[in-house]
Amino acid sequence: MNEPNSTHNAEMLGQSKSGIFGNRGKVVVFGAVSLGLLIWASAPIALFVGVLFAAVIGHPFLNKNRKITKWLLQGCVVLLGFSMDLPLVLRVGYHGILFTLITIVGILILGTWLGARLRIGARTSLLISVGTAICGGSAIAAVSAVIGATEAEVAVSIGTIFLLNTVALYLFPLAGHLLHLSQLDFGLWAGIAIHDISSVVAATINYGPDALQSAMAIKLSRTLWIIPLTLGIAYMYAKKASLNATNEGINKKTSIYIPWFIGFFLLASLLRSYVPIIATYSGLASHIARLGMVLLLFLIGASISVASIRNVGWRAMLSGIILWVFISIGSLIAILGLNLKV
Repeated sequence: MNEPNSTHNAEMLGQSKSGIFGNRGKVVVFGAVSLGLLIWASAPIALFVGVLFAAVIGHPFLNKNRKITKWLLQGCVVLLGFSMDLPLVLRVGYHGILFTLITIVGILILGTWLGARLRIGARTSLLISVGTAICGGSAIAAVSAVIGATEAEVAVSIGTIFLLNTVALYLFPLAGHLLHLSQLDFGLWAGIAIHDISSVVAATINYGPDALQSAMAIKLSRTLWIIPLTLGIAYMYAKKASLNATNEGINKKTSIYIPWFIGFFLLASLLRSYVPIIATYSGLASHIARLGMVLLLFLIGASISVASIRNVGWRAMLSGIILWVFISIGSLIAILGLNLKV
């Protein structure tokens, strides 16, 4: 998160712990723990260890963590493309258009209603809704750029989504096994109902290769909706500003976040599907991506502070929980009751 106070508090917390290890000692321990996790740990364990590390020692590179995790996540997604079947990705995107539209529109409508009932700021409510409907932090980053959201609003929205992602990381695999979901059904469910790509991968990577592949195909096909949704919201906000007889947001140029890594993911899938020699290295690329996800979840966990959790108000969290339950149960009913397949 970008929220200045939470980052400052976390840095102060880390400084208070530096007397135990010293700054160099913290770096050494950080490196040793990271290496140990890469050797034996899974992504959920790495997240838990990261949270403990933040509480006991403190993140030695906290000010660089957000940029590192952003690029690491995108790199892992691209590498996973080398293990993806491109025809499957395209088929999922095409056949799932109707269901995707229904869920996105439904979440946005419900989120707007909840925001009004719970008296959450309109921009915060919108950011939580798009984060739930599409792909978590990436959607929040894209939409926040065109609606002029403050850092506090972005921080609350991402904090809400991140805390729910953390729960999903452990809850979904357990629920999948209890419900005896097949790998394909579990991957479909996780790809729809879990917010961020990183958590989707972490939740499905140990469930089975087919679960991972179907989940990635679903989530990435949904992520492509960032572009039309962001353009539509930008237009509506500009129109609203015009109706209010203000020039704010009309003549101001806004940069729209384009998820470039999805294009590279599709390119990697294309090469894997139609260039035989590259397909032989798909296992290696997948293994490196798995290691990257372990490191990513450790870094994310190590960035969590008590202050950052406290900044997520109960109204925003309640709204996020209701939206998450709605899409989780709704998609599960569609998969099991309506035999949804894409």
